[in-house]
Amino acid sequence: MSDFDSTTAVLVLEDGRVFRGTTFGAVGQTLGEAVFSTGMTGYQETLTDPSYHRQIVVSTAPQIGNTGWNDEDNESVGPTGKSSESKIWVAGYVVRDPSRRTSSWRATGSLQDELVRQDIVGIAGIDTRALVRHLRTRGSMRAGVFSGAALADVDILLERVKSQPTMLGADLAGEVSTPNGYIVEPTGGEARFTVAAIDLGIKTNTPRMFAERGIRVHVLPSTATLHDILDLKADGVFLSNGPGDPATADGAVHLTKEVLGQGLPLFGICFGNQILGRALGLNTYKMKFGHRGINIPVIEHGTGRIAITAQNHGFALEGEAGQEFDTPFGRAVVSHTCANDGAVEGVRLLDDSAFSVQYHPEAAAGPHDAAYLFDRFANLLEGVKK
Repeated sequence: MSDFDSTTAVLVLEDGRVFRGTTFGAVGQTLGEAVFSTGMTGYQETLTDPSYHRQIVVSTAPQIGNTGWNDEDNESVGPTGKSSESKIWVAGYVVRDPSRRTSSWRATGSLQDELVRQDIVGIAGIDTRALVRHLRTRGSMRAGVFSGAALADVDILLERVKSQPTMLGADLAGEVSTPNGYIVEPTGGEARFTVAAIDLGIKTNTPRMFAERGIRVHVLPSTATLHDILDLKADGVFLSNGPGDPATADGAVHLTKEVLGQGLPLFGICFGNQILGRALGLNTYKMKFGHRGINIPVIEHGTGRIAITAQNHGFALEGEAGQEFDTPFGRAVVSHTCANDGAVEGVRLLDDSAFSVQYHPEAAAGPHDAAYLFDRFANLLEGVKK
């Protein structure tokens, strides 16, 4: 360890590639899947997104931390829905050039201080372009960041990296879900509708988007049953985003089939898109390096409309653009695909009683191109109620 000093940090990938830099955030050891995000802004929303649970996020933007940290932009809440209980979900953070100064009137502290406070181990000062090119070529893989007393010979660090489980087969939704549930009331008036939102790793802004449309949201645990939903007299069901391998989410798939069997309107995003797809008979697969960023184009084939979207997923549904197929609940279609690589970005039943998208229409952080999907679901609820 003679070649290490007190500021040295090391990123080790499972294929043996090593990057040396300096400590950023907490000092110690963290393990996870190395992935990269192409967002130029929105690092706070990324770090607090439960979908990034057990992942070491590499930022492709060269400078991070300019706007510091604030108390309003977190994309997770605590188990009871209180923003004061929110937390950073990423396993680790990798950046090139941390900003030395915080420049925002909204900031309540610096990114560095928040990473230390929440014990998030990171690394700075590495060639993130070379790292991202490596991950694009070899694919997302297990990794570790080590500093301080955790430093050791590279062979020892590599063994630690390889000892962790892979993301393929990881059942993580239950680790990020609320244990007992909570309610988000509509803003500015009486509730027009009630929606049961299954929390598989829900982002803070999603219930807020519903609330702005006069919808009361009951956020339920990932273990919720059809009985729980019917007890609420819910007008519709929402399947949230979340981490892990959708092939492990048999409980959520079973619940989705029961909801569809009841004829309740259903809307899903991200992980929820994969759950609905599985309930309709499609399979999922692990992508080479996934889609993570706020600048990804998606084609809606029914209208020809292209939206620039925010995304965070490493798994996808199997299917082709415009593909129609039979399900126990009627005919369905692959409604959206990615303009970059053709990956499935949405499915729906042709009677429009259920639909989902792979991207994040709640736009936190990201563009607002897809916010109309919340209006589409509200209109569906209204039509059913009439």
